[in-house]
Amino acid sequence: MAAQMILGLTILVGVHEWGHFFAARRFGMRVEKFFIFIPPKIWSKKIGDTEYGLGSIPLGGFVKISGMVDESMDKEQMALPPQPWEFRAKPAWQRLIVMLAGIIVNVIVGILIFIGVTKYAGENFIPIENVKHGIYAGE
Repeated sequence: MAAQMILGLTILVGVHEWGHFFAARRFGMRVEKFFIFIPPKIWSKKIGDTEYGLGSIPLGGFVKISGMVDESMDKEQMALPPQPWEFRAKPAWQRLIVMLAGIIVNVIVGILIFIGVTKYAGENFIPIENVKHGIYAGE
């Protein structure tokens, strides 16, 4: 039961973070890290500019995009001019899409799962003319 929950959470978090990752890459933003679960890290591998990894605490995940900074902590980076591949250099509509992409992908995947379950299980119903004395819940 716990393994199923962790597997389901891994898929949910992975799909969500992939939405942010995909949108950022489509708009030419550099993605520094893509992690499922939060550090301390169990495993990581750098491919191109991105470090892909798996954390040890199953409470979420994150995508670190260049230029998406916390102004209170990244004062050195804020002093430099924005680079063309940074989040902060992109138009507001692109930044909004990147931030909403995780939720949008979760909704799309949920709809696709429901469509798949309906196609697989079929649509079972009792025609109204066959219901004489109420509905009996059987197998």
